[in-house]
Amino acid sequence: QLQLVESGGGLVQPGGSLRLSCAASGVTLDQYVIGWFRQAPGQEREAISCISTRDGYTYYTNAVKGRFTISSDNLKSTVYLEMNSLKPEDSANYYCAVEPQRPHQSSLAMCLSLVTFDSWGQGTQVTVSS
Repeated sequence: QLQLVESGGGLVQPGGSLRLSCAASGVTLDQYVIGWFRQAPGQEREAISCISTRDGYTYYTNAVKGRFTISSDNLKSTVYLEMNSLKPEDSANYYCAVEPQRPHQSSLAMCLSLVTFDSWGQGTQVTVSS
């Protein structure tokens, strides 16, 4: 069973930075799509970023584009989310999700359906506050 563990969250001041990690156990992240999503209290789950380890495709929502950067280290089976210029509205529990990418599946289509992925992590809390 694939397991994901998120880490790197914490309390940061507005304008600060954090790097989140999503570590996968029992699998090498080869030809997978891995995404990050977040959920704040009272709000719906929001997919924010995605990467394909097959072709390097990356995706960002407008809310984080230009501020967040997703990357992968396949040898470490870890995906990172570098979060810069953090805003209070970025405060949420951040989750990662992963799913194998089949040859016929486009990276964009999978990233747009990130919330349907079967394997989720437990989340790491990010709080942006002065």
